[in-house]
Amino acid sequence: MSTAHPLPTSANTPPTRPSGFLRRCLRIPIGVQSVIAVGLGALVGSLAPSAGEQMKILGDVFLNLVQVVVLPLVFPLIVLGIARMESVKKVGRIAGKAILYFELVTTVVLLIAVGLAKFTGIGKGAPVHSADAKDLAGLSKGIDFHELALNAVPKNIFAAFGEGDLLGAIVFALLVGVAMAAIGEKSDPFAAVLESVAAVMFKVVGYVIRVAPLGVLGFISYDVAHYGFGNLRSLVGFITVVYAGLAIVLGVLFPLIAALYRIRYVELLKAIGGLAGIAFVTRSSESVLAPLMAKLEDFGVSRSTTSFVVPLGYSFNTDGSVLYQAAALVFLANAYGADTSLPALLLMVGVLVILSKGMAGVASASIVVLIAAGNSLGLPAEGIALLLGVDFIVDMARTGVNVIGNSLAAAVVDSSEKRREAKYGTGETSPAGAAALRKEPVR
Repeated sequence: MSTAHPLPTSANTPPTRPSGFLRRCLRIPIGVQSVIAVGLGALVGSLAPSAGEQMKILGDVFLNLVQVVVLPLVFPLIVLGIARMESVKKVGRIAGKAILYFELVTTVVLLIAVGLAKFTGIGKGAPVHSADAKDLAGLSKGIDFHELALNAVPKNIFAAFGEGDLLGAIVFALLVGVAMAAIGEKSDPFAAVLESVAAVMFKVVGYVIRVAPLGVLGFISYDVAHYGFGNLRSLVGFITVVYAGLAIVLGVLFPLIAALYRIRYVELLKAIGGLAGIAFVTRSSESVLAPLMAKLEDFGVSRSTTSFVVPLGYSFNTDGSVLYQAAALVFLANAYGADTSLPALLLMVGVLVILSKGMAGVASASIVVLIAAGNSLGLPAEGIALLLGVDFIVDMARTGVNVIGNSLAAAVVDSSEKRREAKYGTGETSPAGAAALRKEPVR
């Protein structure tokens, strides 16, 4: 009688095939899945623009998943990193080194961009008068430094968390970490809670990154469907200069810095290359913030340095974005026949050095800075509106460079600290402290 019911067995066998196929698909590296998603997205955006625009929801959902976990992960990592430094003096020293590095490298990148744009003469004869300033609606509010300072010291940390205020969270985490270091063993229970929170958030990040190709598919479909490539012909020179400048930064400036501090630059790129690729196609550096810190720890950068320098760099070290802004300002100055003498170009650099600080790691945030810089230099908004048509193309590249630049910054600061400890034998990192720094939450 048991042989009289063959149907359940035959009915149960087919579902095993899709599950096996799904498992094989999941074994494909995320980078390869993202490349496939780029191709599919471009195809959908070109052949079915209406469907492509609707698929933007996939990208928005992915970014929401990323942003919801950023602060719950970054906050405990920064607090624990500061608390384990065992010296408030070391906290200040690392912060000082990071800020100094950010300023110097940002200035060099700006000079490269301005020099390259001036040499090539991009923007001359560009059809800026055909641009529509209405495209800038909602973006032309500029940069409010008073508001930026208040956000850095929020009156309600829970409101800051709710609004995703990364800079405010960093400042508050710095205070909590210093306080934990001051009270010593009394903070151990709270540190254990933060360790548990960080471990859980790392696991959540792992789940989120697995759906990154769906986000890529949504973003590429929307970009191709919405923007198209109509402005490429008139702005191909601008795009070429921006990509050439970013190539110089990646292939010349960064390797020189890495060689100076004896950092294995090629190995660093291999370690974070997949994450830089995800940032490239999603146009958001925040989408890889959490896994980036984990990759840097695996590369050998100490957690105390990584958890402090990388989030800080997301606001103060946007190398790719400032290069784009400098090239765009020279482009607009040439297009409108404005002054592009050496003093005027140096003024551009100075304005961007100031305005670029505090830029959020979200898509097209540098357009806001560009508008503020253009207003301060007397450049019409219509020209900036023209650049919006190709912004998504250059935004991808500058976002990827931002991720690599912040990774290098963390490695440089960490290398400097290790050299100092080896040279002076300060003893600030005891064996117990070193073991604590190496301790990683389960991922």
